[in-house]
Amino acid sequence: MNTRKVRAGLLVPVLALILAGTAGCAGGGGSPAPASSAPPGATATVSQGTGSPANAAVSITIKDFGYGAPVTVSPGATVAVTNMDSAAHTVTADEGSAFDVDVKGSGGAGTFTAPMQPGSYAYHCTFHPAMHGTLTVK
Repeated sequence: MNTRKVRAGLLVPVLALILAGTAGCAGGGGSPAPASSAPPGATATVSQGTGSPANAAVSITIKDFGYGAPVTVSPGATVAVTNMDSAAHTVTADEGSAFDVDVKGSGGAGTFTAPMQPGSYAYHCTFHPAMHGTLTVK
């Protein structure tokens, strides 16, 4: 088997996945997060590191140790996370267990389901306490 062909064959889908996850996303520094209004007991389904940003309703792109602009989604929407930094990051709800996803660096991706309860959900990176973002569900 020619390993060069195998590597090139794997590279094309990975690059397509990365590019699909970054289309239309704001990158750059994070924004300060307002206080969360997450209801007690809010939950979300999380897929760690295996999500497909191309199938998500909305995406968060982590770049330069920031989450970009706040994101607004419908209740129960799939949220894709793509990490363009070389360091691993998380998207972890500040309060409760509304969502928590680990995303490996250098193009790693994951998804989670937005909470069903409308509100503003502040989140952070557990590895980098200065990183903050906001997910608005309405």
